Amino acid sequence: MTVLRSQLPRKPQSSPEWRQALQLLARNPRGTIEDVLELGHGFSRETLATLVLNGLAMVMTETLSLGGATIKIERMRITDAGRRAIRG
Repeated sequence: MTVLRSQLPRKPQSSPEWRQALQLLARNPRGTIEDVLELGHGFSRETLATLVLNGLAMVMTETLSLGGATIKIERMRITDAGRRAIRG
């Protein structure tokens, strides 16, 4: 994630967008690729980074080997704190 901390809100407030992103992550136990969240669902990098910085989501890196090439995939996953946040 390439978002500068200085670009994020100092005192984060939850928002309907956060809740929607967390609900999507909660439905995917293996996590969701960041690009899918951005391009497929319209979440901004800033929103996703804020969720991570506030401990509501985490980024897990996987290394895959395909046809001799090695690629890294970053998946976002909801944390226990994120689950508590969507429960209210």
